Amino acid sequence: MIEKSLKELSAALAAREISSVELTQLYLDRIARLNPDLNAFITGDAEKSLAAARAADARLAAGLAGPLTGIPVAQKDIFCAEGWLTTCGSKMLSSFVSPYDATVIRKLEAEAGLVSLGKTNMDEFAMGSSNETSFYGPVRNPWNFDVVPGGSSGGSAAAVAARLAPAATGTDTGGSIRQPAALCGLTGLKPTYGVVSRYGMIAFASSLDQGGPMAKSAEDCALMLNAMAGFDARDSTSLERPAEDYTRALASRDAAASAGKPLAGLRVGLPKEFYAEGLSQDVAQVIEAAIEEYRKLGAVTVDVSLPNMQLSIPVYYVLAPAEASSNLSRFDGVRYGYRAPQYDDLIDMYCKSRAQGFGAEVKRRILIGTYVLSHGYYDAYYLQAQKLRRLIAHDFVEAFKRCDVIMGPTSPTVAFPLGAKSADPVQMYLSDIYTIAVNLAGLPGISIPGGFGAGGLPVGLQIIGNYFDEARMVHVAHQYQLVSDWHLRAPGKVAWPEEEE
Repeated sequence: MIEKSLKELSAALAAREISSVELTQLYLDRIARLNPDLNAFITGDAEKSLAAARAADARLAAGLAGPLTGIPVAQKDIFCAEGWLTTCGSKMLSSFVSPYDATVIRKLEAEAGLVSLGKTNMDEFAMGSSNETSFYGPVRNPWNFDVVPGGSSGGSAAAVAARLAPAATGTDTGGSIRQPAALCGLTGLKPTYGVVSRYGMIAFASSLDQGGPMAKSAEDCALMLNAMAGFDARDSTSLERPAEDYTRALASRDAAASAGKPLAGLRVGLPKEFYAEGLSQDVAQVIEAAIEEYRKLGAVTVDVSLPNMQLSIPVYYVLAPAEASSNLSRFDGVRYGYRAPQYDDLIDMYCKSRAQGFGAEVKRRILIGTYVLSHGYYDAYYLQAQKLRRLIAHDFVEAFKRCDVIMGPTSPTVAFPLGAKSADPVQMYLSDIYTIAVNLAGLPGISIPGGFGAGGLPVGLQIIGNYFDEARMVHVAHQYQLVSDWHLRAPGKVAWPEEEE
């Protein structure tokens, strides 16, 4: 049962082959057994999960179920969920129980009927590329416990890869859905900025943050996005657009086979900047093999250029910390969050609460952000970064005049060892060299498994679409997954006993 797709699980629930309570209990048992080694989940409440599963079974019995009703899902601990501990991976919020649901949680649980299994570990306040900055300790990659799962949605990625959940929510500020999906052998989708509401999603960088799904396949991600997307009047950055079915372009395996070349006429842009120095050879070989498969499916490759892409890292690490400096100023120990146990006066309480409540990486980014926003440096750094951001977005506009989608690697290397880059923030930041530009431009992107590189670790192929072109992007990813089985490969056959279904 744990290898079934969301569509297959939905069919099994509808046919009464299994109840939501039984399915939820199956995953809860796996979490109890395997999570101590992985550290993917940091909060669980079996009673809440099973109560939601019983409610889902009642909806199924009454004929009121949707396509995802009764299916368990893991929630990144950046989304507020009523009655659940919501920590954002930080000591600062280690005792915060949310009094309300984020819009994503409400849409998935109350409207779509999914069952939350718990909250997943993450880099503190979503700041990191390896899931090592969490107050609750690092998450381990199910393919190899000695390497990172990627970040900041590493807990969600590890949970789905280890089959502790069939799907999970994540957030992507600079690649935090796509990069961990790549390193854990999953599919991860970052929608166009504004498609998924940010209400109730604890903010890191407001102009970059975007929620999205993580699952085994592009089809599963599309089904999740159907439930997550939609206008929200409570989010000023939410876009008011007609509802979409992101699965509408997907074809069955039989239909794709009969079509012969299902992607005939598709123009795939290959940016030369994606294949420059810094891309490891094992990743490059996997990406080239995947692109060759697309040629066999009928796609035509064209060379494009993103000349300002090399500026995306410095631009991002000016803008994102600046926004974080503002967003995290609310965590002061006064109204909620961690408060230092001893202090002399109000100022001393602020200083000690923030010094003790935030981890090193969060402090680093707050200091950088405060610096670039300060008098005398705003024009030199922040304003210049905004101008360069516009140039980066313009490069994509020009590229899409010549192609329908852009393809390349998601990450320059496979997963690296735990601790390997912890002492060198710049090397850690470079892990997101291929993903950050997409966030700066507000474009949608998806990472799908493309094969395996050094050490038998997964490699992700990134597909970037034009604005609001998620349906075609998913279709392109899905066609590759119809002729490959990388997304069906499961880790851990030697890490834990095979399960009895």
